[in-house]
Amino acid sequence: MQHAVGSPLPPPHQPGHGPAAGWSPAAHDPGPHHPGAHQGSAPVPPPPPAPGFTPAPVPPTPQHSPVPPAPQHSPAPVPDTTGHVPLPPGAPVGAPSAPPAAVPDPAGTTLAVLLIGPAGAGKTSVAKYWADHRRVPTAHISLDDVREWVRSGFADPQSGWNDHSEAQYRLARRTCGFAARNFLANGISCILDDAVFPDRPVVGLGGWKRHVGPGLLPVVLLPGLEIVLERNAERSGNRRLTDEEVARIHGRMAGWYGSGLPIIDNSQMDVAQTARVLDDVLARSIASPPSW
Repeated sequence: MQHAVGSPLPPPHQPGHGPAAGWSPAAHDPGPHHPGAHQGSAPVPPPPPAPGFTPAPVPPTPQHSPVPPAPQHSPAPVPDTTGHVPLPPGAPVGAPSAPPAAVPDPAGTTLAVLLIGPAGAGKTSVAKYWADHRRVPTAHISLDDVREWVRSGFADPQSGWNDHSEAQYRLARRTCGFAARNFLANGISCILDDAVFPDRPVVGLGGWKRHVGPGLLPVVLLPGLEIVLERNAERSGNRRLTDEEVARIHGRMAGWYGSGLPIIDNSQMDVAQTARVLDDVLARSIASPPSW
């Protein structure tokens, strides 16, 4: 049995004798017995006191001054460390929390934002402007741009949503999620934009949370239908949809009302104004993250 450094060894336990304070080997080992040896010099113990009798204290003499007990030293606790980072005792390292009086500053915080909205809502324009005007490094990731990395064999959803277009969408979303995590791991914020539908699990929030993480902050841009139709008319190529498709998508996006996600109606706002409102919404989301 080993004992901590600096602690005295305990006395051996003998039958009929319990451990006693002030134990010393000489007091328990009288030495070898020799017959005929003079025993008169051995101290005679006094008789036990009568019941109820309290002996008066005897003042110590210089020859019999009480000896203070030896100080007991407890072994120093060994800190729990991982490498050079000390860990707090008894619990995992918790996430740091801002003081209650602190006001979150989204412009100087590393964030991951998902900007949701129908075609023509201004997602890409607002995302680029917001990323351009931040005080910390920020990247913009557009799912439509990543989907169009596929040149030969591109499955355009406008030609019909099928297994090929769904597979390419899932691949693009996974690629966007990997890029976002990589940026965030290197201290670079990111804002992603996608037409996420509230009533479609495939094109839904669950995949974004899985690929980016639960710290992703979703915000919905949802201007009026007339504004969306006007903006869509200014597009060209495969980014321009028919009016019927725009109206159908816009109607489905209305399902975000009542979802608990923050919604910005930017019908009467330009890009810069919408970006400022986005900062205000993100400040509230940082202080009280939405449940999604």
